[in-house]
Amino acid sequence: MSDLQTTLAHRFSSAITQAFGPQHAATDPLIRPSGNLKFGDYQANVAMSLGKTLGAKPREVAEKIKAALDLADLCDKVEIAGPGFINLGLRTDFIAAQLHAVAADELLGISKADPPQKVVIDYSGPNVAKEMHVGHLRSTVIGDSLARVLEYLGHDVIRQNHLGDWGTQFGMLIEHLVEQHQAADSHHLLHIADLNALYKAAKKRFDDDPAFAQRARQRVVALQGGDPQTRALWQALIEESKHHFNAIYQQLDVLLTDDHIRAESFYNPTLGTVVEELVNSGLAKESQGALCVFPPGFTDADGKPRPLIIRKSDGGYGYGTTDLAGVRFRVFDLDANRIIYVVDSRQKDHLAMVFQTAHMAGWTLGRRVEHVAFGTVLGEDNRPFKTRSGETVKLADLLNEAKERALKVVTEKNPELDATQRQAVARAVGIGAIKYADLANDRVKDYVFSWERMLAFDGNTAPYLQNAYVRIRSIFRKAGASATAVSLSTSGAGEERGMKNEERRTKNEERGTTASVRSSFLVSHSSIAIADPAERALALKLLQFPGVVAAVADALEPHRLCNYLYELASLFHSFYEQCPVLAAPDAATRQSRLALCDLTARTLRTGLLLLGIDVVEQM
Repeated sequence: MSDLQTTLAHRFSSAITQAFGPQHAATDPLIRPSGNLKFGDYQANVAMSLGKTLGAKPREVAEKIKAALDLADLCDKVEIAGPGFINLGLRTDFIAAQLHAVAADELLGISKADPPQKVVIDYSGPNVAKEMHVGHLRSTVIGDSLARVLEYLGHDVIRQNHLGDWGTQFGMLIEHLVEQHQAADSHHLLHIADLNALYKAAKKRFDDDPAFAQRARQRVVALQGGDPQTRALWQALIEESKHHFNAIYQQLDVLLTDDHIRAESFYNPTLGTVVEELVNSGLAKESQGALCVFPPGFTDADGKPRPLIIRKSDGGYGYGTTDLAGVRFRVFDLDANRIIYVVDSRQKDHLAMVFQTAHMAGWTLGRRVEHVAFGTVLGEDNRPFKTRSGETVKLADLLNEAKERALKVVTEKNPELDATQRQAVARAVGIGAIKYADLANDRVKDYVFSWERMLAFDGNTAPYLQNAYVRIRSIFRKAGASATAVSLSTSGAGEERGMKNEERRTKNEERGTTASVRSSFLVSHSSIAIADPAERALALKLLQFPGVVAAVADALEPHRLCNYLYELASLFHSFYEQCPVLAAPDAATRQSRLALCDLTARTLRTGLLLLGIDVVEQM
């Protein structure tokens, strides 16, 4: 099923071809929803750009396009305004028919990718032997949402969690651990809090004691050489760290497991092959004893060509080599069509050099390799978010505080909820608020972390959207409507693509919620009728959902979906205020408005689940 905007674009492309020739068939018609429904439902701005190309007046171009348009089955108004804007008014019966088709579709009008792509997404990537902190929030949340969206569209998504588990710091940690008389057979006594203290103590010794630093470097050699005691302690650090990471992922409800881990050490055996291929291709050159690639367009502060070091002068390898090995593995072993790196903006130049080197080597020809860059989480002082003592905020502490603050808000809002319900709602609201506040911002920008703003029940927040869903559910409870099993996908492949629904249902039951991935209302969607302007505005917004999801998948910008859901919820509230539902003037109008409510609830719920945010039945 094509979304409405795509359908209109196809009609305009045909008209442009007919009016001006096939050489203009690829011209973007620039179809956009109208900013003011008084002028129409959609607007085409192509006449201005095409007029420049043709050397003609835009209004004359618009007239020729209008004359060639075939929109009688879609529109009852096609008007030219201003210098050449083409305003479109959709037929009311067409809108109703489109709503009926969307309501009958478990994917809400979204077309499955044809053909589907194999997409690799690299995200989260915490460091072993360190607790996850607020700096890991954005990569984890953004990456998880993009994976859900792409799976919902039918793509084969392969998650990759690039753990930092290799290098000098592990020699430092293990040497300190051994010297503190913690033998390898006591590794089961390690806990993540101990590891944090261990890291700080080891780092101080490494910085202050040259003899210890030298022993730590020798320990790295032992690690790389497979020394049993060293490897046992290294593995213990990894296992304890994974236990911590998984607890965070479960709290955040992100779909990462141990099966998705592709740590730095995974690529270690292939680094020599990477260097050999780059040398044989003539891309690698020696510079000051190191082997380097000099991708064109990159210079240092002095304007000299900037190197990507692939083998150090001492024979060791750095991040550049590991990242190149990662690209190579994802192309040749995973056969990915599209490779996405959700990594902060500070790595922009490094990743650009890696991608260009891989392209020059011929590895990524015909593949789409993208850096999903994101900004920094700031405190309300507009500096990187820290604790009052100046420490990095631990992610576990942040999530616990979110639930505690949400519990107070939920208790004040609805004291009639019992303790179990309050805890379940507080979890959904608190965790959802943190995730949504991150996703709702344009990812390339920094954003200020504000508890007051993100937990507010008004404005562009998760609680506002969750509350809109709750309001609709309450309408149906009052109406006495019974539930029916209408399948709603969340993401992925299979009968319900994406997240494992059995697991999600189990989680919901454990949390004490009555929300379910499979539930809808028993409503006759064939009865939808559009009469009031508020009904029309809500209906048109509902029909935009497929296009928005497709745009998020293409541009990799979750904030587009957040903005859409906020606008949808706002239009629903306007509709609810202006168009009585249960007190409608007649049974047919009541049924039609219930159908609009149902479709709005399904769209809100699906959209929030694509963002990785739970809905609740009461709050």
